[in-house]
This record gives sequence, structure tokens and C-alpha cells, in this order.
Amino acid sequence: MRVLRKLDKFIPRYARLPLLTVLIFNFIVYYSPKFLVTADRLHYLRSAFDDSLPRVPFFIFIYVLAFLQWIFGYIIIARDSPERCYRILTGELIAKTITLAFFLLYPTALRHDPVEVTGPSTWVLAFIYAADEPPINLFPSLHCLESWLCFRGAVGLRKMPRWYAWLQLIFTLLVFTSVLLVKQHIWPDILGGIAVAELGQLLRRLFHAERLFEKLNPQGDPHEKNIR
Repeated sequence: MRVLRKLDKFIPRYARLPLLTVLIFNFIVYYSPKFLVTADRLHYLRSAFDDSLPRVPFFIFIYVLAFLQWIFGYIIIARDSPERCYRILTGELIAKTITLAFFLLYPTALRHDPVEVTGPSTWVLAFIYAADEPPINLFPSLHCLESWLCFRGAVGLRKMPRWYAWLQLIFTLLVFTSVLLVKQHIWPDILGGIAVAELGQLLRRLFHAERLFEKLNPQGDPHEKNIR
């Protein structure tokens, strides 16, 4: 019981189902195309701008730290209020559904140049390349979609200081930079991630899709209307 009480303070009960749903669906979106998309259907997109950029192994640390940004970013969003939790995370699920459609209907890929391991950053880079082989699921960028929503959901939080949203914005821009400089994406993937994230929130507002979580968890406070 003591453990459950501590969990209640860290992740409120109303937030557990939305957060768990987002986590499970993220695995489905990322891994299912790897089993369903054949090599002959991959589109290898290139850009002269991206080819001109150097590979900077140090940015792999930003790329990896993005996972922590998402974990803590979504928990902080969810803790702010049931209303914000349901709205942001429902929009995220809609965005992920659109993303999965892109991954299955127009799968994109790239080819990694070999990495010479000379230190910690190149070792991590080589590990990420090996774990992400073949490198598909590129457009829209899940990295950029998730980080953008962490920033988007941080704006106007009542239980966090204003500097927190600025911190999320700065780190999100670093994530955008990292996906280019570790050669995991090209620039259209970034724009695609932002656009799909915003489209998910737009569709959520149009159809009031957050009502699904509200019905599944009627304990949420219906008076907390603080999302813009």
C-alpha cells in the first residue's frame, strides 16, 4: 500500500491508462513496419542540404537523452490536470496513428555510412546504427514528433514554472539538430514530425476525442479547462 501511495503522488491514477496506452502504441507504431514493410517498398530520400551537413557523433547523446525528455515530459504534462493529460495524450495517439499510416503506405529509409569507433560518442553512434538496422520509419520523425509535443504540452502548465517550457523548447531544438547531425533523418522528416503532431491536436479538438479517456476515467475533474 505504501508503494501504491507513492505511485499516486508521482503518477496520478487518472494518468495511468493514458500513459500506458501511449507507451504500448509507441511500440506498435515503431516495430510493426519492420515486420510488415519489405525492402523493395522502401523509398531512399536524400537532400543536398542534408548531404552537406557533417556527421557530429557528440549529438548522439542529445538523440538518446530525448527518450528521457519524453518520459518525464509526458508524466509532467499528465500530472498537471486530468484535462491536459487527456487532451495532449489523445492528440498524441491520433498523431501516432497518422504516422503509422505513413510508415506503412510510404516507407522511407536511408543508408548509414560506416562508423569508426574512436571514443564514447562514436561507440554509442555505432550501437544506435546497429540497433536501428535497417533505418526505416523516417518520415515523419518520431523523435521530433515526441519532443515537439513535450514542448507543446509544457506551455501553460500550472504546476511548473514558466522557464520549464523554455527549457523544453531549447532541448527540442537540440533534438531537431541531433537527428540531422547523427544522420538519422533528413530535414523534411523534422517538418513532418511537427506537422503531424499539430494535426493530431487539431483533429482531437475537432472531434473532442479526449472524451474517450474522460469516460474511461470519470474521476477526472471536469472543471479543469486549462488547455489552449
